[in-house]
Amino acid sequence: MIREARLAAASCWSPRAFDSETPIDEVKLAGALEAARWSPSASNTQPWRFIVARRGTDLHERIEAALMGFNREWAGNAAVLIVAFAEQTDAEGDPRPWAQYDLGQAVAHLSVQAHSDGLFVHQMGGVERDQLAALPGVEDRFAPISVIAMGELGDPSALSEKLQQREFAARTRRPLAETVIASA
Repeated sequence: MIREARLAAASCWSPRAFDSETPIDEVKLAGALEAARWSPSASNTQPWRFIVARRGTDLHERIEAALMGFNREWAGNAAVLIVAFAEQTDAEGDPRPWAQYDLGQAVAHLSVQAHSDGLFVHQMGGVERDQLAALPGVEDRFAPISVIAMGELGDPSALSEKLQQREFAARTRRPLAETVIASA
């Protein structure tokens, strides 16, 4: 059982080479967003929101412009850019200290569903949060946490040499024995 889980997890990775022509499959996108919507949250508060921007739209370009560093080199090719927001306080101003954890679960569910449907996902934390917070419809109590690139896999040879090296680098993880602090 553990071996199968390890193999399934190892087949998931965050590519940088996205197909720059194929539009997003709307049914698969909806499935990924539904998986996020149904993910668990503390007291069922669902303290997350998403902005979904399809390639070729002004919104996609604005999100791409908010990406930092080398993320700008490749992420614009993704069929969709999704900004993930966490509700830092509720409507009454009370803090939601678990919001980022719950958002993480929602994004994990979105990612697993997308992968199951044959889409690829790459999450990015290197973003200009102030630019994302200024996007239309974002309320002050919601903080942008990350941007998710989603779409079909592209040709890695179209990437710069530096990004190709990252794309083909061996994937490594800390051993499980170093991850689990205690087990009784």
